[in-house]
Amino acid sequence: FTKQSDKPFSAYANRWQQAKKTILKMTFRKATRNDVSKIVKMIADDELGKTRENYLTPLPTEYLNAFENINTDQNQELIVVENENAEIIGTLQLSFIQYLTYRGGIRAQIEAVRIRKDKRGLGIGKTMFKWAIKRAKERNAHLLQLTTDKKRPKAIKFYEDLGFKATHEGMKIHFE
Repeated sequence: FTKQSDKPFSAYANRWQQAKKTILKMTFRKATRNDVSKIVKMIADDELGKTRENYLTPLPTEYLNAFENINTDQNQELIVVENENAEIIGTLQLSFIQYLTYRGGIRAQIEAVRIRKDKRGLGIGKTMFKWAIKRAKERNAHLLQLTTDKKRPKAIKFYEDLGFKATHEGMKIHFE
């Protein structure tokens, strides 16, 4: 091997060590009002989020009002994921929806899954989904569902690799 070929391997080995360390020391907890700004920053930090979010300092009150509604609803869980330094590195929201179908079953819906940009590619997303699946089962949900924008092919592949299947065609109508 030449020095040039050793560098990429070394970088890969370092990244793998970082991933292993991060995943082993991740903490999942319910978000607090103090976390909202960091959550919105992650939500706004992608190609689609940039077009629809309004991350400013101070944070617009709409986000804090939404947090209060989520936080007081027993069927909503806004979760943050922290690393070993108690830094927020990820977020997700779980909604538990009661149905009459499936004999009065509960569906869990996962939304707004985000990982801090500098922590992507470390396996954190997979670990977050494993946690969310476990949590949905603890809440007696009979399934976990999600929607993803068709403009996110990498995300679609990621979800399929986790075992999610495109079983329905989703439709939306946006109100002005």
